[in-house]
Amino acid sequence: MDVPQLIQQKLIELRLEQRDLADAVEVTESYISQLLSRKKMPPAPDRTDIYGKLERFLKLPRGKLSKLADLHRKQELRKKIETPPAPLYKEVRELIVEKCKRSKRAQVRAIFEKEPFGELERLVTQKLLDVVKALAREELGRESWLRLMARLSDRSYKQMRVAVLEFLDADVFNISPENCVSFLDPLIVSWDVDFASFALQIVLNRRVAPVHLKKFEFLEKEAQESSEEEPGLRKFLKDRSLSADATLEEVKFLKQLRFKDRRPTALYYYRELQNLRDPLHFHRK
Repeated sequence: MDVPQLIQQKLIELRLEQRDLADAVEVTESYISQLLSRKKMPPAPDRTDIYGKLERFLKLPRGKLSKLADLHRKQELRKKIETPPAPLYKEVRELIVEKCKRSKRAQVRAIFEKEPFGELERLVTQKLLDVVKALAREELGRESWLRLMARLSDRSYKQMRVAVLEFLDADVFNISPENCVSFLDPLIVSWDVDFASFALQIVLNRRVAPVHLKKFEFLEKEAQESSEEEPGLRKFLKDRSLSADATLEEVKFLKQLRFKDRRPTALYYYRELQNLRDPLHFHRK
């Protein structure tokens, strides 16, 4: 049984309609309909508050739906790994280039066009996503922030909640023009890159972000440190379909794992990352 099947079964059992569920979860009825008809993949459990609301309303055990969703998403990920990534949508790339510091815009555009979906384009896009997704995840439970974002994008409150849930599931391989219009455009004022060190500086909209400046630096490591890195971890980090949304703190944690008699695979590190993110695996303070 998967997420749509279980939800539909409980709706019938409790004699409820899709609109009742949509109201309880504070999303649009259209979103629930697409979720149940499998036109939308169940959102990632660690990036949304929807499963807690669904489980309470449908009188399901805590964690039941999120576990089913995690299993489904892992199965879909295996299929995605076998397919090479496609270049970004033209509209997405154009918006990212336009947000670049004016003095470097032409140079960045030339690099992007010469190497479609190359290292620089992936790096910049991923970091912009990381920053905005972190903000959206923190503010998802704050109604005033959602209503402000709804006004900025000319949407209703429920439509904005749906947009956030979908955006939190986006990654560098499947970001859509809609994601850009809803989040990257209003939240990011500009970004700049140092071509020598690939350090990034991202300026956020002060109206909707408590911290308006984010900086990322990439430091060179000693050879002896990198030689101790597990081969499976190197493959995990190299395969962006597995590690694209991993934060610096999460990667640091994975690098600290040590093994004596076994050599973990890239998939092991992906699963370890999901375990680290799952709140069910940790006691509340």
